[in-house]
Amino acid sequence: MKLGKKFLRWLILGITFFFIFSTFKNYWREVIEVKFNFFIYLMLCLSLFFNLFAHIFSAWVWTWILAIFQAKLKGFKAIKVYLITNISKYLPGNIWHFVGRVKAIQNEGDSLALATVSVILEPLLMAVAAFLITIFSVSFGIIRVNFSLLIFTIQCIIIFLVLMGIHPKIINHILTKLAKGKGSKNIVNLTQYPLLPLLGELGFLLLRGIAFLLIINAFIPLKISLILPVLSTFSFAWLLGLIVPGAPGGIGVFEATAIATLNPTFFPPQNVLIVVALFRLISILAELISAGIAFIKQ
Repeated sequence: MKLGKKFLRWLILGITFFFIFSTFKNYWREVIEVKFNFFIYLMLCLSLFFNLFAHIFSAWVWTWILAIFQAKLKGFKAIKVYLITNISKYLPGNIWHFVGRVKAIQNEGDSLALATVSVILEPLLMAVAAFLITIFSVSFGIIRVNFSLLIFTIQCIIIFLVLMGIHPKIINHILTKLAKGKGSKNIVNLTQYPLLPLLGELGFLLLRGIAFLLIINAFIPLKISLILPVLSTFSFAWLLGLIVPGAPGGIGVFEATAIATLNPTFFPPQNVLIVVALFRLISILAELISAGIAFIKQ
């Protein structure tokens, strides 16, 4: 089983990087001829600011999740733990940022069960937020597809099921079953519907999407009519980068999805290549800066 998962991970990683390499091979002359000017540097700086603010905001949203579970880790200490552990997601395995947060919660005196559930809920809500943005975008024509009443109905049902799936009654039932199955006496309960954290994750994606838009605007003049489709496409690409097993931190999956889904009529592939590469660099830089600030403030 483990060998099969490793093979699947490397297979997906290989396919995504092969796609990116092939695209670069076709457009490398246009890519290397791009000249940076003041406007481009300004857009990159603004993108860095929004990325930085997005990561700090995401850490704050995590404190809302901890509060729902009445965890002892809270406030600025929790924010610092989140930001410092965030860069660990780029290590092989893509789980070490979760491990660091679980240990930090345990060190405050809470149970392993509470720590695990409160940490896992955060990426789950992120995925739900990105999924909702994508579904709503398709349903209401922001991302243009051939309309079908049947598909629209199915999408509405999926949205309903997803929102119901994070209801405390359902999550608590699953947690109770898992605890009993493992013979654990520490049963963790979600005390309220995580609506505020879910809205927070939507805000996080919006901030990251704006950062992405700014870099696009540096190389491709954006029409107002294209802003919502780009934000929706970004959410979809980011969602796949989160859930598809591949490189740590979604590297490769996000880039390949963005290149494949952005309409080449409006977004030339050679420019999109530059955008996704710079966005990844800016994102990592923002995470390093936020982690450095959190470390210094300890």
